[in-house]
Order: sequence, then structure tokens, then C-alpha cells
Amino acid sequence: MPVVPIHGIDLAYDSFGEVDAPALLLIAGLGTQMIRWSETFCTSLARRGLRVIRFDNRDAGLSTHIDAPAPDFAALMVGGQPVVPYTLEDMAGDALGLLDALQIERAHLVGRSMGGMIAQIIAASNPERVLSLTSIMATSGNPALPSPAPEVMAMLMGPAPDPSRDEAAFLQHRLAFARRIAAPGLPFDEAEHRALALTELRRGWQMGATARQIAAIAVDGDRRERLARVTAPALVIHGSADPLFPLAHGQDTASAMPGACFMPMEGMGHDLPEPFHATVIAAIARMIEAG
Repeated sequence: MPVVPIHGIDLAYDSFGEVDAPALLLIAGLGTQMIRWSETFCTSLARRGLRVIRFDNRDAGLSTHIDAPAPDFAALMVGGQPVVPYTLEDMAGDALGLLDALQIERAHLVGRSMGGMIAQIIAASNPERVLSLTSIMATSGNPALPSPAPEVMAMLMGPAPDPSRDEAAFLQHRLAFARRIAAPGLPFDEAEHRALALTELRRGWQMGATARQIAAIAVDGDRRERLARVTAPALVIHGSADPLFPLAHGQDTASAMPGACFMPMEGMGHDLPEPFHATVIAAIARMIEAG
């Protein structure tokens, strides 16, 4: 797995397609690793004539893990600003640093969940680097938007079992969360999700990393003013059955960006299972070709 140093941290990445093809950077979501962008998803995009690059965010997978205590969520809940070890702006800088290291001047950006927020920040702050933006199951950060389902937040914010002490309990916790945010109309493949959770655990999972990334999202706040500065062609894809960021989050994100296209996905939750891949890939390709 290639690893490149980016301003003091190492980022692990891989790529699909021809090196000299237009670049498309996939940005992973909260507490997950680049392998959530499956190889079949990546190769399908690469067959569209793109160089598809996926990478582990800092604090995830084979990239540098951050040695820092969990943020003070009590301060956050009462409107305070907890001290965070890094921000979404820092993570956006990581992505740009990876493009620099690969000598890529401009790229198409596709981000899911937290990765969509990072992609939004890059497109707003560095428009000269962005060919197009696709934000999937993300949010604008507008505080007036509907809250996540309470039990989903409880599962996300609550303590996870330590896999070094009880791996089975850890996997069950991951499976319960995956089942709750999955597309409700599709069969839940427990064996597939268990295998993915175990692979991520073996690749590089660290206690506290998800909490640090949640804090980075929280302190980033409302991005609508920044989103108004996005000039690249933009596509917002959002599931109608998303229990973490209800559909209004996608609608608000699209409305904040001039000329953005909003694409609701009927029945999709806060995940991107294989039955939705063809539709999502075709939509991304259409925007790229039109732009």
C-alpha cells in the first residue's frame, strides 16, 4: 500500500485506472476506511476514463493515527467549543496534500458522509483545484435541520466495546449500528458487514478516533456561507431513508451551492450498498461529462 508524508502525517492510498487520466478523489466517511469505497465501485468509475484514488483519512486505517484524548463532549453539548486535535479544515488540507504529492493540479471530488463535508470545504476554499464535487449523504451543518434518529446518535456517541478485550462484542456493536443505518428495504448481509468490520479492525482501528472526528464535524459548524462560494459543477446525492442525516440535509446542501443538482435516492439509508452503485456512478459520470 503506497504511503505519502503530508505535513507531518502519513496518508495511505491506492488508485485505479490510467495515471494520466482525469483524477477523481474518493473521500471516506466518519470512522471508516478507504475500503468502504469497494474495488468494484472504484473500477467501475475507472472504466469511465478516470484515475480513481481512494485514501485513509488521518486517524483511520493505515494512515497516521492521532495520539490524543477524546474531546470534551460535555462542553460541546452546552454550546462550548471543545479542544480538538484536528479539524475538518485540517483533513481537507490532507486531501489537497495528497493531490500535491501525486502531482495532480485539479481533481473531481466525491465524498460520503464526513467525506462529503471535507469535499465541500475543499471546493469552497480551493475552487481552482476542483473539477467537480459530489457530496453523498452529507450535510451543510445548518443547525436548523432535523436531528438524527435518537437511537442512532446514542449508538454513535456511546462507548464502543474495546476489541482488544472483547472482539465479539465490538463486532456486534458495529453490526448493530450498520444494520440501523442501512437501507431498510434491502436484505442486510450480516456476513458481509461482519467481514468488513473485521477487515477494518485488522487494517487499523483505534479507540477514540471516531470521537475525534465527530468533534471535528461539530466544531466546523454551519458551512452554508462557504458553500455559496462553490463554483465547480456540484451534485448532491442523499438517501430518502437516511436516519443519521435525514433527507432535508441533502436538500439544504444542494440549495446552498449555486447551480447544484440534488438527487434523492429512494430507499437509501446512510450507506452505499452495491444495489445503488450503478445509479450513483452513472450520475457522477453524467455530471463529469456535462461539465
